[in-house]
Amino acid sequence: MNTPSAPLPGGTWTLGDLTVTRFGYGAMQLAGPAVMGLPADHDGALAVLREAVGLGITHIDTAGAYGPRVTNQLIREALHPYPEALHIVTKVGAVRDQQGGWPPARRPEDLRRTVHENLEDLGLDVLDVVNLRLGDAQGPRPGSLAEPFETLVELQQQGLVRHLGVSNATVKQVAEAQTIAPIVCVQNMYNLAHRHDDELIDDLAAKGIAYVPFFPLGGFTPLQSTALSAVATRLETTPMSVALAWLLQRSPNILLIPGTSSVAHLRENVVGAGLSLSDEELAELDKIGH
Repeated sequence: MNTPSAPLPGGTWTLGDLTVTRFGYGAMQLAGPAVMGLPADHDGALAVLREAVGLGITHIDTAGAYGPRVTNQLIREALHPYPEALHIVTKVGAVRDQQGGWPPARRPEDLRRTVHENLEDLGLDVLDVVNLRLGDAQGPRPGSLAEPFETLVELQQQGLVRHLGVSNATVKQVAEAQTIAPIVCVQNMYNLAHRHDDELIDDLAAKGIAYVPFFPLGGFTPLQSTALSAVATRLETTPMSVALAWLLQRSPNILLIPGTSSVAHLRENVVGAGLSLSDEELAELDKIGH
């Protein structure tokens, strides 16, 4: 593993009693095509995970549904026994079907089974953070999360889970979760072009709760991509670098989990996220989502 030559961009954030780097790593892309099956390059997948830790990343995001169960097993093979500073965040609430779909699995028995599978595959006695995945592959859906979230609270009380969060959630579901038990993070789709959670991010920041956006370049129209590319070209960098840097500067409670199956791309993401955007550039980029 490499010894980090400089601190990771963004510094750190605290999830409950766990300090993590704001620049993290999302392990989804380590599984095979369409997040199904084994990776084409097994040794390469292990190398990416080891490089992430070597660069100083202390926040890895995963889920038992990736593969399914493949990325968790790769994480264990690459990094167990885990460094004391490393914290792994996982998700439950969805599984994979034979067609590669993501059907919900939020019955109490589903959640108990998948929590135990995560523990087994990661080689852990307790999971640092478990997010309850809500909605479906098309996005959040309205409705109460009480029954599945209360099941996770029971598992937390049994000592199997340290901290809880929600993913793919509506604002009402985030609020409902907080009436049941403390949460340390919310993981939703958010980027320069999709700013629907702006108020939620600011509200969570005031409460000391992290916001973890996925799809940092997802859902852009050609016009929006052109605007982003124009800023990137002027700064002699990539659109991804600008998007990641903008997220880090958007709010101190935003944690990044960009995924890749390439060591070189991982390093590029770290460097890119360290880009400092001026007030003028931030104002120009803000127009994309408004």
